[in-house]
Amino acid sequence: MNQMITRNIWQTLAGSLLVMSSLSAAPEPVVAPTQISWLEEGNISDLKLGSAFGVPWPMGVYPLGTEFTLRNSSGQFIPLQTWKTATWPDGSLKWTGHSIAPGAVDGAPFEILPGSPVAHSSPVSVEEGADDIVVDTGLIQCRIPLYGDALIAEVRRDGAPILVDGHLTGSRQDAPERGAPVEPFFSQIESVIVEQTGPIRAVVKIDGVHQTNAGREWLPFSVRLYFHAGSDSIRMAHTFIFDGDERTDFISSLGVRFDVPMRDEMYNRHVRFAGQEGGLWAEAVQGLTGLRRDPGELVRAAQIAGQRVPDIHTWSERVSTRIHWVPTWGDFTLSQPNANGFSIRKRTKDGHGWIPADQGGRAVGLGYVGGVSGGVAFGMRDFWQLHPTQLDIRNANTDTAQATIWIWSPDVSPMDIRFYHDGMGQERSGPMPEVMIDGIETSVPDHPYQKQNDAMELTYEDYEPGFGTPHGVARSTDIYLKVCAATPMRESLAAYAGEVSMPPQLVPVPDTLLRAKAFGGGTVWSLPNRSTAALAAIEDRLDWSIQFYHNEVEQRHWYGFWDFGDVMHTYDNDRHVWRYDVGGYAWDNSELSTDLWLWYSFLRTGDAKAFRLAEAMNRHNRDVDIYHSGRFAGFGTRHNVQHWGCSAKQLRISTCMNRRFHYYLTTDERTGDVLQEVVDAARQLAQLNARRKVMFNPKNSKEFFEPGEGCRISIGTDYGATLANWLTAWERTSDPEVREWIEESMRAIGNSEGGFFINRYNYEPVTRELSAPAGEPLMVSHLSIMFGLPEVVAEVVELIDVPEFKEAWIQYGTLLYASADAQNEQLGSTVKNPSFKVAHSRVMAYAAVQSGNEALKIAAAEHFVTPPSKGRVPVLKTNFISGTAVLNPIEEAAWVTTNDSAQWGLAAMQVSALIPEVISEE
Repeated sequence: MNQMITRNIWQTLAGSLLVMSSLSAAPEPVVAPTQISWLEEGNISDLKLGSAFGVPWPMGVYPLGTEFTLRNSSGQFIPLQTWKTATWPDGSLKWTGHSIAPGAVDGAPFEILPGSPVAHSSPVSVEEGADDIVVDTGLIQCRIPLYGDALIAEVRRDGAPILVDGHLTGSRQDAPERGAPVEPFFSQIESVIVEQTGPIRAVVKIDGVHQTNAGREWLPFSVRLYFHAGSDSIRMAHTFIFDGDERTDFISSLGVRFDVPMRDEMYNRHVRFAGQEGGLWAEAVQGLTGLRRDPGELVRAAQIAGQRVPDIHTWSERVSTRIHWVPTWGDFTLSQPNANGFSIRKRTKDGHGWIPADQGGRAVGLGYVGGVSGGVAFGMRDFWQLHPTQLDIRNANTDTAQATIWIWSPDVSPMDIRFYHDGMGQERSGPMPEVMIDGIETSVPDHPYQKQNDAMELTYEDYEPGFGTPHGVARSTDIYLKVCAATPMRESLAAYAGEVSMPPQLVPVPDTLLRAKAFGGGTVWSLPNRSTAALAAIEDRLDWSIQFYHNEVEQRHWYGFWDFGDVMHTYDNDRHVWRYDVGGYAWDNSELSTDLWLWYSFLRTGDAKAFRLAEAMNRHNRDVDIYHSGRFAGFGTRHNVQHWGCSAKQLRISTCMNRRFHYYLTTDERTGDVLQEVVDAARQLAQLNARRKVMFNPKNSKEFFEPGEGCRISIGTDYGATLANWLTAWERTSDPEVREWIEESMRAIGNSEGGFFINRYNYEPVTRELSAPAGEPLMVSHLSIMFGLPEVVAEVVELIDVPEFKEAWIQYGTLLYASADAQNEQLGSTVKNPSFKVAHSRVMAYAAVQSGNEALKIAAAEHFVTPPSKGRVPVLKTNFISGTAVLNPIEEAAWVTTNDSAQWGLAAMQVSALIPEVISEE
């Protein structure tokens, strides 16, 4: 039943993806202009890559099927492709995806408005055959096989094959030591699906596995190929899932490889590597400069420019008759083993020595191989950030050159992702020590997790044997292939490298997002407000925090294949480093809604730094911190020294709440896949109880819970995550069954006597029914609001009218810190006030505004300005630390923690939006 429902959701989604251009345009309502602009400052005058972006719409304004067109500030219209990504409950468009082709697209900001889009002069086309698919952009024709090992059979330009046999490649070892036997593997296609057919953008999705020569199939992959009208470039979005045994499967290389036919003379063949800051390493396969005898200035100038040199018969005979003595260089490598150093080397051919060519700091990750009659530029986004990476060119002095973009470099040690310690004796058994209850030393029965809980008291690491596995985690990489008719000019290639390194992104301006009430705009967030000194101080700290983490990524070198995009959890003041090696204090893994803080910061300010931090975090967390297959599929992993290391596998990490921003703003299909993966992730609650290690209280009759005895859904860490998953599925598909899941859960909570004060509800994973457990004591946990529950509830109550649910949420915010008499009167009991007063101020502010409770507004403001704990006084500056106290000189703000940054940031944005006048008074 679950599989059928999930399949139906996906079919509904796939069937409604494209808003067909044949549908008639709707009349234009009277609304303010919807503006979009380039994320980074400055106009993009010559976009070499196609681009996709998302736009939100107010409810009820545009019906499904509305066409849109794009107009620049000069009044010129730009060809545009449109598809639906989400709808409002009334069926009107909520979010649309759009794509533009390469070309002159300056004149920002742009306006997107209803109307028939102008046609592109060279629309992309897709032809599906029995054995392959052919995509024609007008400049290049790409043939994609439906089976076999090649993802791309060939790409032609001007009738000639330029790129041939594009496939995945890699190798593994049984042990991580150098010298262990190496086993190669290659891609094998299982399915090929055309997802978009143009006219501006075509998308083809290829799924498959890697296969060894012995026939083992492993490392499932998904590759999307993106084509744009009038473009000579192909974007390849590559994802693989690690499904091996980390103790015996050590990936020693992983990459994308293709061939390039070489038709030109050796001296008309060229190799290029982009360096940094616009630099370019550019040489010929057979050099004509620096020789003892000069072939002529025109010859040298042409070769340096990458142009066809004058006919050999026009050269000086002292060179032309001896050209065979000039070596031809066939093999070239650019290796980026870490974030701060790359090297280039070359050799004539296999079996001969490598010659060091040059070195640098951070290569942007672009190469070129070809000649004056055609070649391929190939690059990788976040090349040095995702080290160890490498670009290889082989056999450029033969009839066929081979290029490889190494996602994991073969020149470094094999990938070792085993758990980092041996458990230190934390087996699942052990005697419980005497504990103090009401001042009396009391014996407690053995607890199966006693040692693990005891260790967690010290290191904050939730360890459990077998749980710290990477089996099922993923990683994605974007590869770009530019099929050239000739060797590109140096400046053009450097510009292309810049776009590959950080693809330009169009985004809606903050006012557009707010008017559309995107992600709770007007309630959860509003535009920055500096109208009073108090509100300006809030904005100052919000801005400072974004800049601080932007700087910390660089200063602390938060880079690497598995790590880039995440940030650290807590700081170590004594060592002047983040606690990278201390249990649960290391990598953050979305703890306490770091993602939400960054995304809401961007929504209200349009700050490119906030967007790029959030984007990198999304690309990391959606893959690495979530299990996509295996025992824990659908769960994410709590913070740890390794991203997958913690035994707390929970929905609070995998939730759509953290990733829907990226999908709707960029239309990124990989993020969309992950949103789909977790629609029914709550089923896993029946297999793994998140509270299995919580030590029971001997004073009451609660029994220890084991899987199979029942299923509970925690209101904050589970239900909020599940509600966001269902909301996202519903707005993407309009599936009425998913709406029913949401509405029935709202009624169950709203109609229960305890409402949100019941910390855990019974949950039936097949029917998705919630029910209040009998005899469950009412309580408040700070975890209830830390993972997106306030934000998703604020959205849902505006979409589905369940008054009792809304009242239950208002009651929660009202009674959190109310007097015992007030709690007793409404709840029939008292609840302990939660910690994290500042974080809870936003829940109180929401309740106060919804109920018109002026006293509660004042209480919310007072809680927001609560003095910080543990001496962490926020001073918006850094201290310079140098010398022997640190490895490298640093700028330190020891009071900062990521938990506090995220929760304070969310509270600040919401209280300043909800009760600005009261905050100003406080």
